[in-house]
Amino acid sequence: MTLSQRREIETDRRLRLLVGLVVVVATVVVVASLPGALLREPPRSAYDVATLTMLTFMIAVGTLVKARIRIRSTTQSISWNETAIVIGAAIMSVHWVVLCTAVGIALASLRLSPIKIAFGVGKNVLVAAGAGTVLGLLDWTWPGQHPLVMLAPLGIAYLVVAFVDDLLAIPVIALASGTQVRRQFRTNLDLRIAGFAVRFVVTACTLAILSVDPRLLLAVPPLVLSLHLAYSTRIRTRTEQHAWQRLARATDALNVVDLDQVLTTAVTEAAELFSADEVEIELRDRRRTVRGNAGGIAYDGAAPEPSTVDGRVMPVALEGHDRAVDLGVLRLRFAGPVELSEREQYTLRTFASALCTAVRNAQAYAELARIADEHAYAATHDALTGLSNRRHLLDEGTEQLANRHADGVTALVLIDLNHFKEVNDTLGHGAGDRVLTQVADRLRGAARPDDLVARLGGDEFAVLLRGLPAPAIAAHRAEALLAALHEPLDLDGMRISVEASGGIAVAPASGGMPELLRRADVAMYQAKRTGQRIATYAPTRDTADLGRLTLGGELPRAVADHEFTVNFQPIVDLGSGEVIGAEALARWHHPTHGMIDPLRFLEAVERSGLLPAFAEAILDQALIAAGSWRDAGFDLPVSVNVSPRSLLDARFPGAVLARLRAHDLPPDRLVLELTETLTLSQLDVVDRVLSRLRDSGVRLALDDFGTGYSSLSLLSRIPVHELKIDRSFVTAMESTAEAAAVIRSTLDLGRSLDLTVVAEGVESEPQRRALWELGCAAGQGHLFARPLPSGTLLAALQRGAGGRPGALAPPLHDAGAVIRLPGRRTGGGRNRTATPAP
Repeated sequence: MTLSQRREIETDRRLRLLVGLVVVVATVVVVASLPGALLREPPRSAYDVATLTMLTFMIAVGTLVKARIRIRSTTQSISWNETAIVIGAAIMSVHWVVLCTAVGIALASLRLSPIKIAFGVGKNVLVAAGAGTVLGLLDWTWPGQHPLVMLAPLGIAYLVVAFVDDLLAIPVIALASGTQVRRQFRTNLDLRIAGFAVRFVVTACTLAILSVDPRLLLAVPPLVLSLHLAYSTRIRTRTEQHAWQRLARATDALNVVDLDQVLTTAVTEAAELFSADEVEIELRDRRRTVRGNAGGIAYDGAAPEPSTVDGRVMPVALEGHDRAVDLGVLRLRFAGPVELSEREQYTLRTFASALCTAVRNAQAYAELARIADEHAYAATHDALTGLSNRRHLLDEGTEQLANRHADGVTALVLIDLNHFKEVNDTLGHGAGDRVLTQVADRLRGAARPDDLVARLGGDEFAVLLRGLPAPAIAAHRAEALLAALHEPLDLDGMRISVEASGGIAVAPASGGMPELLRRADVAMYQAKRTGQRIATYAPTRDTADLGRLTLGGELPRAVADHEFTVNFQPIVDLGSGEVIGAEALARWHHPTHGMIDPLRFLEAVERSGLLPAFAEAILDQALIAAGSWRDAGFDLPVSVNVSPRSLLDARFPGAVLARLRAHDLPPDRLVLELTETLTLSQLDVVDRVLSRLRDSGVRLALDDFGTGYSSLSLLSRIPVHELKIDRSFVTAMESTAEAAAVIRSTLDLGRSLDLTVVAEGVESEPQRRALWELGCAAGQGHLFARPLPSGTLLAALQRGAGGRPGALAPPLHDAGAVIRLPGRRTGGGRNRTATPAP
């Protein structure tokens, strides 16, 4: 037996117990009233008999003419019989009022079930007894009282009647409908109070009229009936108003993106909205059925058991406004015969349409989340070995080093295979891939559960050691890792020995994960140079670190002397070969060391406090170059990389817009490239900075898309115009299906969001053609040009390719040629044929 069935049985038991108690007490009252009515106060005239008959008739009519409100399969009624009961209690003895009430209620309830007849008679008998008893205690006499004098005792009697009526009826209605007593008491409380007040006035006026001429009692039923009809109309109007309000709240509650929450909300809200005993939602495409009531979900599965609610079933299709998709069906079940009004039927169709939309939205969000998970996995794992990749290693290590409360020491072991090139040259790249796969399996098996094993590229692996009790333990763990490679590998029946060199570094006090990786790399090459199998990082042998410290001290002079220059790598339309933009790349022209790559000085710039001055210098040079190209007839946008630290400065948008005005360039000629980092997705100040820039017309691009965790969450927070596919996917697309799948998914996402997609690292014509055939419109890389000074790039644009100024590569097809696009991509051809603006 289910929980829902046990609850229904317990509710029925309580309902019978409560009704039985009312009936027993009422029976005692009726039996006690018989001697007093028949023996002590029998009718003495035809007038007395007519009065009793008219009173019984009034009570029956007040019971028959009702305002009906449906709650689930039970229809609750609001009547005016207490008006007749109070009038009777005022003009005759309590014994006769009780008997007339019992007879009148019984006659009016003949068509109802026995339990409803018994409860109706019992409740109203107790109401009549209460009214007569209160008037008796207040020394009520009839006739003979002045109309104003009789208001006080009559009002007290009517309050008692109202209290006893609600006290007996509301708990029974609450149990029958499955609602709380307190909530049922508050439902239409204002209308009940107003109704009691109106009926009290009618009662007082009726008694005032009868005090003049008792024969006017015949005019009371039409008056009471007219007032009752007006009150019933008011009740129906209020009920419909509340129904529309509940429909609005119910449809608003469906605006969530989790399918389970949508279905749960729909079941509970529909049960409440339509007073249904059970609600069932069947989704055909997912073979899923959810069933429950206002109390919650009772069943959720693929093959539902038969419903325990045996009665009327009202189905409605989940097909939406356009009726283009049939997702399933919504069923309302009622325990008894129920007919929905025209308004309820329209409400049901509206709710079903809103539910259909909510289900489709939730399914679309789930699909988007699935794609995001695929992207996240592909972005953080090596396609060949399944190990973590460099980005994942850096992210995990950064998080580990940022957690100052982490137990133990963090270290990194960098492992490089010796003479691996000979395997590729002798046996082929396929054999080399199988060697790498077996090496990855052995390292994974030798690592501890808390360690992170990664492939950094080629034949280079890394293992992040976490929670070490002491730095010296790192050397023992590294020995165990390399020992796992000691046994020869089995490759197509051949036994191949693999030798490796390892470098160990313990987490530094500063510099984070990039510095830890650099130190492990220094140690590994130290091991190779000395012929050792494993070497541990020693600062005294790290000449690169000393050089970096020297460069950091020279930064203020470099900024003041304008030693930072900018080269530009063109962004090319892959189909036509024409240049459509250029990316600015910073370089340090050191007077002694020559041209220095940004990887060696950018981190030092960010830590030095010189970032605003450096960023302004780079932006100025980029905008000057764009202006010179425009003056020469090449109106190209320029892309500039933005440091995440700059996005934390609320003054950054003002500085950018000021430089644009100073160089008389429109904002859409500048593209700011954002690196995908956790900082961007977590800080509200970044959202405000980027929103101001975008609202001003500056275009935004998300660089290295697909290599971080938060690609899709960033797109929901940052309204970018452009996505840039990371060069690692372009490099691997010809050898791995996973990289091609990531590129294809990114292009599909770009088309669906109307974003331009640019591929980085295009090195060969096969890559260019493959990207173009996938639907990628733009790319950059050494195939077209290496980063060039502004003037050199302008000269190349003027010279052109094949006699076409502004082009750096021949087109992939002749002008006017008919190009057959793949069938599944015809809807997304915009990125194939149009020239996008970065």
